[in-house]
Amino acid sequence: MELLQKKKLLIVDDSAFMRKLITDFFSESKLIEVIGIARNGKDAIQKIKSLHPDVVTMDVEMPEMNGLDALKQIMSETPVPVVMLSSTTQRGTESTLLAMESGAVDFIAKPSGTISLDLHKIKEELVEKVENAANVSITKMKKTFSKSETKLASSFVDNNVIETIQTSITKVQSWNKTKKNMVLIGTSTGGPRALQEVITNLPKDIKAPVLIVQHMPAGFTKSLADRLNQLSEIEVKEAQNGDILHDGHAYIAPGGYHLRIKRTGNVYTIVLDNIEPPRAGHRPSVDVLFEDNSNFNDFDKIAVIMTGMGSDGAKGLQKLKENGNVVAIAESANTCIVYGMPKAAVETNLVNEVTDLENIAKVIKQYLP
Repeated sequence: MELLQKKKLLIVDDSAFMRKLITDFFSESKLIEVIGIARNGKDAIQKIKSLHPDVVTMDVEMPEMNGLDALKQIMSETPVPVVMLSSTTQRGTESTLLAMESGAVDFIAKPSGTISLDLHKIKEELVEKVENAANVSITKMKKTFSKSETKLASSFVDNNVIETIQTSITKVQSWNKTKKNMVLIGTSTGGPRALQEVITNLPKDIKAPVLIVQHMPAGFTKSLADRLNQLSEIEVKEAQNGDILHDGHAYIAPGGYHLRIKRTGNVYTIVLDNIEPPRAGHRPSVDVLFEDNSNFNDFDKIAVIMTGMGSDGAKGLQKLKENGNVVAIAESANTCIVYGMPKAAVETNLVNEVTDLENIAKVIKQYLP
């Protein structure tokens, strides 16, 4: 029996302690082998050229050349999947968001300081993210997708998807554009860049509030909201308890909290929930967002599931479809960094539209007045 060839990992960190710790994390991995280490960004660029790793872990803050500058050069010269390691300081979270825009596949938040024994707590998460990143297509890591690349990309379309695409034509014709609307978006790995593509293409006068769940730790969701707000016509903020829902505003669930809403008279407000445990390891959870909103029938809902590992959102979509008028949009395999969450949604046979990332905002707008 032929053994599966392991993917090659390069570890980039200025701390010898961290390099040793991360190396130890992968000592028992059946999928990843560490082939080298680098002490800063300049060293990393040279090691990538000589060692040809399949995946890289890279600290954000390093001397000589930091992780962000190194990442930009790597993606320009020798593209390879990169998972960033970042502190939860404001500077660290902002740099991480810029790294995601520049082509990083994913990131890990260091638990409590630049050098911490607490990093052992995230061993499972780091190993999983690196193993997944090692299998990401190089072309999908580029910041934008040209039309030619999208056409050439391989696509996952089965008969069920074709059927849902065909039935979506009738859905558009019967969609009630006079009713109040709400847009619900769920995403994970690759989500920051996907959200940037979608949210920045929504008009300021969009006739719906937008509720977003992006799998991220506390601290990072605030930086994500601030960054999207700078780039978008609509107002984007990290959701807070008691926020009143307004059309033309987007609310991002903070890390560590499920995002719910409640009705008081004719006013709908945000409720943040850190009591209910994580769902399938996630808080915020897309399933919780969808299930909670299924209770409000005076809104038509546009549910969007984009790139991400796992199946979060699929169960919640079933609940949404049971209670009220819902159009479901899934990002296609063409443009997903990880085709997990959208694939699970498509397999429910409840998705109405399967489309590439650059078309999602356009599809959302066609359902709104």
